[in-house]
Amino acid sequence: MAPKLFVTGGTGYIGGTVLDTIVKSHPEYDITVLLRTIPADFSKRYPDVHIINGDYDSTDIITEAASKADVVVYNGNSDHLPPLQAIVAGLLKRSNTPSFLIHLSGTGIVADWRTPTYLGKLNPKIWNDVDDIDAITSRPEGELHQHTDTYLHEVVAKHGDKLKVAIICPPDIYGPGRGPGRTQSVYFPVFWKEIQKVGQPFYAGEGTNTRSWVHIEDLMTVYMKLIEAAVAGGKGADWGREGYYFTASQEASQIDIARETGKILKAKGRIENAEPKQLPLDTVGSMLSDLYPGLGAYMFAANSRTQAHRAKNVFGYEPKEATLWDTMEADLLACLE
Repeated sequence: MAPKLFVTGGTGYIGGTVLDTIVKSHPEYDITVLLRTIPADFSKRYPDVHIINGDYDSTDIITEAASKADVVVYNGNSDHLPPLQAIVAGLLKRSNTPSFLIHLSGTGIVADWRTPTYLGKLNPKIWNDVDDIDAITSRPEGELHQHTDTYLHEVVAKHGDKLKVAIICPPDIYGPGRGPGRTQSVYFPVFWKEIQKVGQPFYAGEGTNTRSWVHIEDLMTVYMKLIEAAVAGGKGADWGREGYYFTASQEASQIDIARETGKILKAKGRIENAEPKQLPLDTVGSMLSDLYPGLGAYMFAANSRTQAHRAKNVFGYEPKEATLWDTMEADLLACLE
C-alpha cells in the first residue's frame, strides 16, 4: 500500500519545491496537499496529487487530512500555532503508529536581532544542532518560532511513542524554487525593495553581521532524507528532541552581500552608486516594519550563524549546489522582473 503524505504550503517557495521534489522523486507516494488558492496549471503539473481546498485556519479540514496520513510535511507559517495543533490532533487519532510530522522552522530562533550587542557586528557564536541542542530547544519567549517549536517539544515529551517529530531549520535560502507558486526566497526581494528607497545597497554598523545560507536544492536533500526515513518507519533519522536539523552550507556578511549586490545592480543600470552605504541602526531597524516589527534589524543587521552537524552525522549531508555568490545575479534579476 502506498504511503500517504499530507503536505501544506504547496504554493510557497519552500513548500512548493518540497512538493515538486516529492512528486518527482517518489511518484508512487499517495500525496494530498492543502491549497487555499489552486494555481491554474496545478492539476496538469501534478495530476496524481489530491487537493484539499482550505487555509491554515481550516483546522477541522486539517485535522481530518492529518488523521489519514502516515507522514505530514508542514511548510506553512512557522509561527502560526492552530494548524500545528490541528495536525497533531489528527495524527494522534490514527490507530497505526507511529505517525510522523516534519515541521518547517527557521534559524531566526537563534538570531540576535532582539539585543543591540552585535547588531551590525560579527557575533562569534556559531550554533550547531548537536552540541547546542539543549539551548536551541529552550530558547526564551519572544524569539522567532519559539512558541511553535516549544509546542512540538511538549508534544514529543507527551506522545513521543505515537508521534515522531522532526524540525527542519534552514537559514536564509537562495536559488530558484520549483513549485507551482512563489519561486523566490525572502531576502533578495526585500533587500531590493529597500535599496530602491535608499538609492544604493546598505549596511548598519560595521556591516560584519553574518548569516548562514543554503541553496534551495541542498535544503531539499535534507527534506527528502527525512521524508524517506519517515516512510520507512523512522529508521535512519533522529526524531523527537534530537530531531532538530540545521541545513546551512555557507556564511556571508551583510557588507559583503551589499558590495556584490551593488556591482550587479550598477552593471544592469538599476542604480548609479554601487558603493554600499552605512545607515544608522535605527534606520535599518525601522525597515519592513509594515511586515513585522523589528524585521529590518533581523534581515539586515543581525547575526544567525549555524552549522548542520546533525544532517551530516545522520545522513552524510554534503551540500553540493552553487554558492550564494554564484547565483546572486540570477536571484537579483528575478526580483527586477
